[in-house]
Amino acid sequence: MSTARPVSLRDVRDSDLPTFFAHQSDPEANQMAAFPARDREAFTAHWEKIRRDPGNILKTILFGGEVAGNIGSWAAGDKRFVGYWIGREAWGEGIATAALEAFVAEVKERPLHAFVATHNVGSIRVLEKNGFIPSGEDEDHKPPLHAGDGEDEIHEVLYVLSRPVT
Repeated sequence: MSTARPVSLRDVRDSDLPTFFAHQSDPEANQMAAFPARDREAFTAHWEKIRRDPGNILKTILFGGEVAGNIGSWAAGDKRFVGYWIGREAWGEGIATAALEAFVAEVKERPLHAFVATHNVGSIRVLEKNGFIPSGEDEDHKPPLHAGDGEDEIHEVLYVLSRPVT
C-alpha cells in the first residue's frame, strides 16, 4: 500500500461524472463488484436521481488531487448503507481504505452497512480495516449481467460498522 500522495474527499462535481462513468464501465471492475455497468443514459439518470436526494451523502475521492473514485451513503429501508468505487488504475494503493476511513469519520450515523461480494477480497479487507464486521446476514442473487444464462449466483455478505466515531 502506497498512499504517499494524499487521499481526500470533496463534494461531487459535474466534471467528475465522465471519470465515474469510465470507472463503472470497466468489465474487470464490474465482475469484482458483482455490479453491471450502466449505459450512458442510465448512468446519467442514476446520478441525477441520487444527487437530488438530500438524504444521500456523495463524495469524490481524490488521490494526489486527481479523481480516483467515489464514495457515498444512502438509506434503504431501516439501514444506512455505504458504497465506493475506485478506478482500477488506482487499485492496490490504499486509496479505498483511506477514503472509507475519512468518510466514516464524516458520517456520524451508526450503524453503517455495506454489502460486498464474497469473491471481492480487496473490498472485504477495506471494510474490515475500517472496523466493519460481518453481520451474519447475507444474500444470494443472480448477477444482473447474466440473469437467466446459467451463471452461478452471486453471494454477498452484509458488513456493519457500529462503533462511534472517535
